[in-house]
Amino acid sequence: MANHPSAEKRNRQRVKRTLRNRGVSSAVRTLVKSVRTALHAKDAAAATTALKVATVALDKAATKGVLHPKAASRTISRLSAQIHKLGTAK
Repeated sequence: MANHPSAEKRNRQRVKRTLRNRGVSSAVRTLVKSVRTALHAKDAAAATTALKVATVALDKAATKGVLHPKAASRTISRLSAQIHKLGTAK
């Protein structure tokens, strides 16, 4: 356990950051899951709409440091490629 005042403060900051980051990453996972659900149902319109919302959340999480920027970019790229493939498969 932290004994110095600065270490105690850093511990309090760590707890706050962890809770905030956990909430953000959970929300991002839920939004990505909604895109994947629409893709699985082969609903291109719903998937496109869900991707727009998920893209904003992924970019914001990457900006805040919750996700690595390349991980967010890779997720957006793969989801949009799957939506494009779904749209052109008709």
